[in-house]
Amino acid sequence: MSDSCTILELYGSPQESKIKKPIREQPMTPGAADTDYNLLIRLRNGDEQAFLTLYGKRQGAIYRFALHMSGSAQTAEDVTQEVFLALLREECGFDASRGTLSGYLFGIARKLILRQMERGRADVPLESETEDAYTPELAVTDDVLGKLTHREGIEALRRAVVTLPRRYREVVVLCDLEEVDYAEAAVVLGCPIGTVRSRLHRARALLLEKLNQERHSRASVRPWTPARCVI
Repeated sequence: MSDSCTILELYGSPQESKIKKPIREQPMTPGAADTDYNLLIRLRNGDEQAFLTLYGKRQGAIYRFALHMSGSAQTAEDVTQEVFLALLREECGFDASRGTLSGYLFGIARKLILRQMERGRADVPLESETEDAYTPELAVTDDVLGKLTHREGIEALRRAVVTLPRRYREVVVLCDLEEVDYAEAAVVLGCPIGTVRSRLHRARALLLEKLNQERHSRASVRPWTPARCVI
């Protein structure tokens, strides 16, 4: 399955007795019909258009998160599909009192990716837990990703992000690439906000180091010029 149409086939399939369990309708505030939560209420009560609207709003961010985390377009497609199917299943566990629907979707995507990493051993070896507490004082600003993107190019940045250890990769993707705030990122990652901050600082420092190494490596490789034969 790779697109919303496939999901909609399941949405109206004979399995619908196991999905789309209606939830109690709650009053909507004026002009709030397309908030994530109201869209969720409507789609859980059988509104196909609500599903399409929510999918259109959130699919891109979930796909990018999965792509940056896994480095695989196929994995990103599969994860994105599973994330939105989870909203249709009876056991959908979203609780608005615990966070946003966007954060909930990122959380599902993260669990699916970690599960695939465990099966395929695709993850970079993690550094020790104590590294979260120790962050070297490097000159890393909040706008480091914007500057790096401008200077190094999107592809170089993507390659560098994928090589980061998972704990640093996920916080960069969430906070810098998808612009999730620290509080929501902390809920998605299941850690304190202070840990999000320290990991992000360390991740940015690692990115600077990796991109500098790549740039110096490119500069050291000079084009080969054949010597002229004088005979």
